[in-house]
Amino acid sequence: MAERTQPPTVESTQLRRRLGRTGVWLFSLSRTATADEARTAAAEIERLGYPALWVGESPDGREAFTNAALLLSATERLHVATGIANIYGRDAVAAANGAATLAEAWGYRFVLGLGVSHKPLVAPRGHEYSAPLQYMRDYLDGMDRASFGVPLAERPPRVLAALRRRMLELAAQHAQGAHTYFVPPEHTAKAREILGQDPVLVPEQAVVVETDAGRAREIAREYAAMYLSLPNYVNNLRELGFSDDDFAGGGSDRLIDAIVAWGEPEAIAERVRAHHDAGADHVCVQPLADSVGAQIEHLRLLAPALLG
Repeated sequence: MAERTQPPTVESTQLRRRLGRTGVWLFSLSRTATADEARTAAAEIERLGYPALWVGESPDGREAFTNAALLLSATERLHVATGIANIYGRDAVAAANGAATLAEAWGYRFVLGLGVSHKPLVAPRGHEYSAPLQYMRDYLDGMDRASFGVPLAERPPRVLAALRRRMLELAAQHAQGAHTYFVPPEHTAKAREILGQDPVLVPEQAVVVETDAGRAREIAREYAAMYLSLPNYVNNLRELGFSDDDFAGGGSDRLIDAIVAWGEPEAIAERVRAHHDAGADHVCVQPLADSVGAQIEHLRLLAPALLG
């Protein structure tokens, strides 16, 4: 029997076209929404004209691949991406073949975002969190060695959660690009310089549709609290010039305003444009609100400014 050759990898230009310039990032569809709410939300995001939906994964939420299938099944054109699937949650062969299953079944609308996650989230799974860069490199090599019997038109695109230089370099060398999170446009410029021009760069941008500064920052600090407790994010922010004073008290106004865009839709669109101007290909917007319904309403309000 002749050895099966690997299908081609989607080109960066094609992946950019599929994702579009602005998409959506919703953690709620992974952790708090019911299946019916998630399906309804995905269909409405598609109807509003957003081309891509990114969803996370946590130890107390939906498993990333089955969740992607849930959302893909509720839509016809929307691209669904994991932001991110934890590599400690499944072995490399399962990740490669799971991604291939989703891509082939739903017209290549699936994008695999992979990440090493964080020590406090990995330890409860029974894994030792050490040498994350080498662990990711070995994992990607394992994916590339995996065999999938169903013929594929192309290999599912993959991007890596990456913040600092060495993981960004790995994303450029062994993936189609990088997915960055909890970052200002200044980081996007730095990431683009490290990646080079061809890899796809996808930052997440948290937003609050609120014009009152006090209320907007209160909502933003509630969101930021967990991330400011994780060394990966804090160390990355230190490299951007933030200090202990910025991390104290739930985050300084300077830090909070740099990470979370708030105000009228046009002010939020201006921040998204700043990421694009800094080198982002696709910016996924995460509205911070108390319910899935409120998030969808904010996406509706933002659509003319973000997609027009």
